[in-house]
Amino acid sequence: MRRLRFNGTGSGGGGCPGVHEDLDTGEVIVHGAPLTDPSDLAQLQHFDEGERAVVVPRNTLVDFGPRDDTPRVINAADEFDRLFTTFKHTAWRLETRRRYASDEATVTWAHFVTGETVQWDYNDDWCRNVRAQTAEGKRFERVRLVDTPPTQGQLYLLNNSVRNCAVGEDIRNLSRADAERLRLPAEDFWLFDSRLVARLNFDDEDNLVNLELITEPAAVNRYCQARDAAWHYAVPCDEFKIAEK
Repeated sequence: MRRLRFNGTGSGGGGCPGVHEDLDTGEVIVHGAPLTDPSDLAQLQHFDEGERAVVVPRNTLVDFGPRDDTPRVINAADEFDRLFTTFKHTAWRLETRRRYASDEATVTWAHFVTGETVQWDYNDDWCRNVRAQTAEGKRFERVRLVDTPPTQGQLYLLNNSVRNCAVGEDIRNLSRADAERLRLPAEDFWLFDSRLVARLNFDDEDNLVNLELITEPAAVNRYCQARDAAWHYAVPCDEFKIAEK
C-alpha cells in the first residue's frame, strides 16, 4: 500500500481537484474532472490504453506539485550523447570557457598551433548527426564568448566554426565584455527545447568532468533568458571581427 500525502487542492473547499505525493517513490497522484471529449483525447500524445486523463487548473500544480531543483549528474559518455538525437526542435549552447582540454588532444589542434591548414572532417559522427537533425527541421545553435585578445583555444574554435556552420549549425560570437555587461551566466551549458539544461562541469585543467541535467522550470527559465539576450547581441561567425586589444 502506498504512503500518500495530501499536498493540496485548488478548489478552495478541500475537494477535487487535488494533488497527492507518494512519500516513498516521489510519484505524484492527481485527481480531477475526467477529460472525456473524443476530439480532446485524440490530441493527447503518448496516451495509452487503460490510462485516464483528468483536468487540473494550472495553479493547482504550481502551488502543490512537489519540487526538486537538485540537478541530476550524468557522465559525458552515454546519456549526454542521446540528447543530441532525441531533442525535438532546438539544441542551443553558450560556450564560455577560454580553453577546452579535449580540443588540445586532437590532430587538428596540432596542425592549427603549428600554422598548418587544418583539414577538418566533415563526415565524423558530430557532422553526420547535425546534418540528419537539421534535415528534419531542427536547429543547432551556439554563442561563443571571445576574449580580447582571443585565446588560442578560442581562435581554434573560430577556425572550426566554418566546418560546423557548413554542416548546418548556426554559430554566433559575443565578446566577453558584452557578456559581462549582459550579466550572462559564467557556466557553459546546452539548452534543449527550452526545457532541459545540461550544465557542463570542468576541472581545474579544463577537462570535462560531468554534466548536471536541470529541468526545474524556474531554473530553466533563467537559462532561456540568458539565451535570448546572448542570441540578440551575438554576431554571426562569418561577420565577427576579432579584436586584438
